[in-house]
Amino acid sequence: MINIIITSYNEPKATLRAVKTFLDQKIKEDFKIIVVDPFQETEDFLKKNIKDKRVNFFLDPGEGKSYALNLLFQENFSENKNDLFILTDGDVYVSENSLNEIIKAFKAKEVGCVAGKPTTLDSKKTKYGFWSHFAFEGIHQARKKLSENKKFFECSGYLFAIRNSVLFDFPLESSEDSIIPYLFWEKGYKIKYVPEAEVYVKNPDNWKDWLNQKVRNIKGHENLNKIAPNMPRTKSLFNEIKHGWNFLFFYPKNIQELFWTIQLYFARLYLYFKAFKELRLNKKYSDGWRETEINSTKPLD
Repeated sequence: MINIIITSYNEPKATLRAVKTFLDQKIKEDFKIIVVDPFQETEDFLKKNIKDKRVNFFLDPGEGKSYALNLLFQENFSENKNDLFILTDGDVYVSENSLNEIIKAFKAKEVGCVAGKPTTLDSKKTKYGFWSHFAFEGIHQARKKLSENKKFFECSGYLFAIRNSVLFDFPLESSEDSIIPYLFWEKGYKIKYVPEAEVYVKNPDNWKDWLNQKVRNIKGHENLNKIAPNMPRTKSLFNEIKHGWNFLFFYPKNIQELFWTIQLYFARLYLYFKAFKELRLNKKYSDGWRETEINSTKPLD
């Protein structure tokens, strides 16, 4: 059984699209979809527009994404290591071949986690759209190289999958797409990157939303220093500086893109400064459902 968990936050139209892209896929394996949302209105909307018994709704208790995922891991625990959990969000949607590509990757028994490829929906002709293309291409190249060399890397919360029966729960104090792969890695499993399984993402299109989203992500990853101090880090300020210089010179294709790239480097430095400052002031990472609304990333609602 494949359990597809879609975590959403009062985005019924976008979540409906996310659900339909899975229902439209052709696979032999049995699967069910569990939509996790703290708003009853989302369930009502889905029931009105989808008549498929494979679609279920779980009313999130409002304690955070990781808390809800832990509950579902326990509720749907299986002793069969061929059973899978596929984790994604309601404000994104996947490519038509994504399930088959993920299932194929798990044919290798040593693979415990599979990461899909985030693909930006934003135009490269705008500054924030260009920033999203730049960032996504950088992490794509990094994951591809690490996966080919069978080294550890963090997955993407937009789309990744894990074997059932391995984890019963995981710590709440960090991003699930970072700590879960590490827990599998500790148990001897490999992490595999499958760029053929794409997930389409709408990114922030203004400074406020961009900063809020990125600062929260950094704070979640910095918590790893406390709960998993021996974990190899693939998302950090040091790694961005170490591996980012090549992109500075080779990724921009014209003067406008070069100017935006330079702006992005200073923006990344500022957001790390802001995140570290908030952590020092004891403004800890909070695993709530988007405690700061990021309206520009909502594609339909």
